[in-house]
This record gives sequence, structure tokens and C-alpha cells, in this order.
Amino acid sequence: MKQPLFIGSEIYRNSTYGSKHPLAIPRVSTVIDLCRAQGWLSSSNYRVSPCAKPSALMAFHTPDYIAALQQAEQDQAVSDEVRQKYALGTLSNPVFPEMYRRPATAAGGSMLGAELIRDGGIVFNPAGGTHHGLANRANGFCYLNDPVLAILTLLNAGLDRIVYVDIDAHHCDGVEAAFRGSTKVRMISVHENRRWPFSGTLDDNAGGAAFNIPVPRNLNDDECYAILDELILPATTSFTPQAIVLQCGADAVAEDPLSRLTLSNNAHWRTVSSLRDLAPRLLVLGGGGYNPWSVARLWSGVWATLNKLEIPKTLNAESQNILSDLTWKRAAGKQPPVHWFDTLQDVPNHGEIRAEVRANLNHIAERIS
Repeated sequence: MKQPLFIGSEIYRNSTYGSKHPLAIPRVSTVIDLCRAQGWLSSSNYRVSPCAKPSALMAFHTPDYIAALQQAEQDQAVSDEVRQKYALGTLSNPVFPEMYRRPATAAGGSMLGAELIRDGGIVFNPAGGTHHGLANRANGFCYLNDPVLAILTLLNAGLDRIVYVDIDAHHCDGVEAAFRGSTKVRMISVHENRRWPFSGTLDDNAGGAAFNIPVPRNLNDDECYAILDELILPATTSFTPQAIVLQCGADAVAEDPLSRLTLSNNAHWRTVSSLRDLAPRLLVLGGGGYNPWSVARLWSGVWATLNKLEIPKTLNAESQNILSDLTWKRAAGKQPPVHWFDTLQDVPNHGEIRAEVRANLNHIAERIS
């Protein structure tokens, strides 16, 4: 198989949604720096993400919405009418200097990734995974929906069996809305129950296109592995996919402030490893994640896993300095634990498989074929 490729951009280094927003933290830039410091990233396997043109974004998004997003970036302000119609200039989706260019670059990266794997291969675009974006409005920190745009790129290349797996703590409502009822795209989402956007219930199969499994608070690694082995892998293999798109939002790990799941990053890495060779094409995206240390450590480990590299027990000095330089205004950032600096790997969080998780798996198993 071809060498995995990493898609990134320097636009993420100095761009934030504002000082009080959950995304006012470095994420992709730290992953790039860590992977370079570990010797895992070079000019041979790194590609610069293009900024998607409006015409490319209109494969999914409406022209009026794209125009409104560009105008909001230009004016650095929105009217009450635009705010109400397009959900721009809200607390979740604020006005900021790169509010079109940054998400358009992430979307451009995911579409490029889909093009790069047209004939096979693996691509990682950690800036991608904005799975809440709707065709005609922003939603849940997501101005655009790059997973949808990437999947459409694959479909337009002639593929007709694509599996989308989403292990973010929040349900992929935007992706599900785009492909509800599809016979060409199978969606599998694992997300925290009773958490925004409050969609993706166990009995909602999106017109036969989706497997949704809401999980209870404090989901542990062993419960995640049961879901992987009994739902994600059989539902993926039974579809005989030509391509897999995996969204691995880091907000499902224990230290994240916007969920109450307690996975270690080992759970994400096992999911990546298990899916890696199940299709000739794999596009891996980032997603949520609001703790700068856990995001950087998890996604750097994803890149190592895709390359089948051994994740060191102790990071080299340059990598430790990168992690030591991070700051976070939340209480957890005032006295961060030592392992956030010196290693990528969390201590596994083992536990029993609770009755609610088992019942949901049994309920959904009947549909896997």
C-alpha cells in the first residue's frame, strides 16, 4: 500500500474562534510539530491543504450560504438577519478573521485527501471532521461539512460503497442529514447519549443508511472495544467498502471538557488500527477535542498508528518541550499531569461492559448484514 499522507496547513497555527471559545486552543499545529519532532513527518509524506473554492464547496453547501460566510469574513460582522438565517455570529459559530478561509482550508484538505486515495491509499487530515455543518447554515462549531464534501468527492470518482465511521463524542447530525436513505454510504456513529445535538437515537437508522449507538457517561475502553468488535467492524466488513472515512474526534477521551466519556486514547488507536486494512482507501479526519494536550497526543498517535510506527513510552526532549509550552485557561490546565508532557499514550481505562451498552449492542446486532 502507498505511504500514508498527512494534510496540514499553517493557517491553523494562529487562528482561533476567539479567546473564550472552546476552540481557542492549538490543535492541528501541535500535531504537526509533534510528528515532525518525532521524525514521523517530512516533505515526502506531508501535503499542504488548499483553500477550497466556493464552487467546490457548493457540491454540498448552498450558494447563498457560502456567499454569506465569505461576506461575514470580509466585514467581520453580521446583521441580525444573517445571524438568524445562517447561524453566523453566534456564540458557537462566532465571527473571526479566518471564518471562511480556515474551514474552507479544512474542507479543501478533506477533498484533496479523497482525491489522493482515488486509486488507493491512506490520508490523514486532522483539521477535518467538522461533521455538524449543514448545507445552508453553520452548526455546532462547524461552518462547513468537510466529511460530506470528501464523501461526495469519492462518490463522484465512481465509488458506490463507502463506510463513514464517527467516534466523536457528539452525533454526526450533518453527515447523517446529507446521506439519509443512501444505499451507497453506510454511516456508523458512536456518541454520548443525551448530549447535544440530541440526535442519533438507537432506533434512528437514517432511512436504513446508519447505525447509531448512543453510549452512557463514563464509557470505558473495554466497552469501546466491544462496540468495535460487535458493531463497527462487522457493519463495515458486511458492506464490503471501497473506501472508509473515519472521524476520530478527540472529545471522547477522559480529559475533554465537552463530554463525559472516559476513554483512553488507546481506544481510538485500536479503532484506527482495526479499520486500517479493511478497505483499499482510508481517509482519517480529526473532529472535536477541546483539551490541547489530549488532542495533540491522540492525533499524533493516530498518525503513528496509520504508519504502523511504534509509539514510544517516553517522548524525545523536543516533543516534551512542545507539550510543555502549551497553556490552557481551564482549571485542568493549571496543574496538568506529568504524562501530558512526557508520553503520548494514556493509561488504559479498563472496566466492565455495563448492561445498557450490552443491551444496545444486542438491539442493533439484528440489523447488521
